[in-house]
Amino acid sequence: MASLLEKVSILIKANMHYMADQALKANSVAVFNEYIREIENNLENLGEAVATVGGQVKTIQRKRDEYQAQSDKLDRDIDLFLTEGNESLAVAAQAKLNSVRHTVTTYSEQLVTLELEYQNLKDARLKLDAKLATTKQEREELQALLDLAKAKEISNKTIRSLDDLVGNSDQDVSGVAEGIRARLDKASAESEMLASSLDKQMDEALERRDIDSQLIERKRRLGLAEG
Repeated sequence: MASLLEKVSILIKANMHYMADQALKANSVAVFNEYIREIENNLENLGEAVATVGGQVKTIQRKRDEYQAQSDKLDRDIDLFLTEGNESLAVAAQAKLNSVRHTVTTYSEQLVTLELEYQNLKDARLKLDAKLATTKQEREELQALLDLAKAKEISNKTIRSLDDLVGNSDQDVSGVAEGIRARLDKASAESEMLASSLDKQMDEALERRDIDSQLIERKRRLGLAEG
């Protein structure tokens, strides 16, 4: 168990900044993937160890309690034998009591050690599980940064290609590029003109409606029938 806890301790103390630097240099989160697999494997081993030691704790507790019950009974029997004047039975019971008490002490000492190991294993599993969650989050954030960097590289490469296309010494190619831009500018201008014309028509329609409403109201006040 000691070697397992040592491996877990190393994993928990791993330098995340160093791994992030390595991932950025390699332009890949592979180092994080490998680290996560290592954590998951050790978590599985820790789970088995916790179950095993936990079972041992219960077994030792049960045996200790059984021998303690024997010790208590023998202690009462000795008093009874002495009260009845049965010295030989009292001597035999005392000898057995000494042996049983020694066994109880042995199991008690084992129980203290096992309970400490059991708690250490459970604590290590909790810490490693938290480390796993943190590492997965770090990996996702780093992957997002790498994806963003790749997207920017593609964007910059495309822009440079366009600039090279326009600045190319081949006049035909340059002319095509300029022609495309001119068509885009024209389409944009036409769109603006259409939008402006539509706005003007809407304004005129609204103004005429207001005038008609005003005339209707005036005719109503004058008592003139609408024609």
